[in-house]
Amino acid sequence: MRRRQVLGAVAGSAGLAALTGCGLFGADPEPAPPPDALQPVLDEALTLAMAYERAGLASPDLAARLSPMALDHRAHATELAKLIGATLPSGGASGPPTESGTDALAELRKAEQSALKTATAACKAAPSGRAALVGSIAAARAAHAEALR
Repeated sequence: MRRRQVLGAVAGSAGLAALTGCGLFGADPEPAPPPDALQPVLDEALTLAMAYERAGLASPDLAARLSPMALDHRAHATELAKLIGATLPSGGASGPPTESGTDALAELRKAEQSALKTATAACKAAPSGRAALVGSIAAARAAHAEALR
């Protein structure tokens, strides 16, 4: 009988080791949570802020006109980051300055209109606690697009 007990213990140990290797008893790492639904709105706020800053660097005449809009987008990014628990990148405008004059304004207007669509869709889908912030961001983007005409 001893021999059977030893063989049973060995077989049981091998089976337990196999089950543990499959993760049945081990703690598998949790999958990463999906990105927040407002992350695209945050990303666009940062992209718009940098675009305004680059356009202002390219054209000092436009800088005074564009600076408040860049600041609006920076403020939106800050509030969105607080809301969703994201960390904002440090630093200002990166990349080469954009073209100056009416071409830059037209590009900024297109970017605002595109970002407005994203913010509007996010506002419609957002729970009431988030809708007010996203709605005000959408309104600011619409106002910026009109100001750039």
